[in-house]
Amino acid sequence: MMKAGLVLLMIISAVLMFATTVYADEGATTHNATSVMKDAKGNTVGLATFTEDASGLVRIIVNASGMTPGLHGIHIHNKGNCTGPSFTSAGEHYNPLGKEHGLNNSKGSHAGDLPNLEVGENGTGHMDVTTDLVTLSPGTTTLFTANGTSLVIHAGIDDQMSNPSGNSGARIICGVIEKK
Repeated sequence: MMKAGLVLLMIISAVLMFATTVYADEGATTHNATSVMKDAKGNTVGLATFTEDASGLVRIIVNASGMTPGLHGIHIHNKGNCTGPSFTSAGEHYNPLGKEHGLNNSKGSHAGDLPNLEVGENGTGHMDVTTDLVTLSPGTTTLFTANGTSLVIHAGIDDQMSNPSGNSGARIICGVIEKK
């Protein structure tokens, strides 16, 4: 009987530890945002979510469809405007610190530079990255500027070095980043 009571106590303790850990992790999230991704015709083709944790890291999850297979440049741009079909209204890459383009640039990258988005044979791309180059909370690199910001997917691969956009080609999908 004593052994069964000890096992039950251990199970209850494990459940309480798990519940406390889950609750603590959920409480660590400080800010959230979303970006409804649209193609040049205005069709909704995806969604991006942005979550900043208590340490200031921002997790970006992107799911989008309707693209050619392969790698595509994807960047945060400095205006919250996605007027199609060319999406030039989104402005240049988000670069509040005045750096060079590309995650591989020895002079530092734009705050809005991200790894290439990989698109499968079915035309669907998924990305799950974490960055310390931007924030959803107030500060120099906040995505919630007076002009807003947007997330743009380009037609081609980003070489992660060339200014101003890594030779990634035309802008094919865009979504304004909005507080959630």
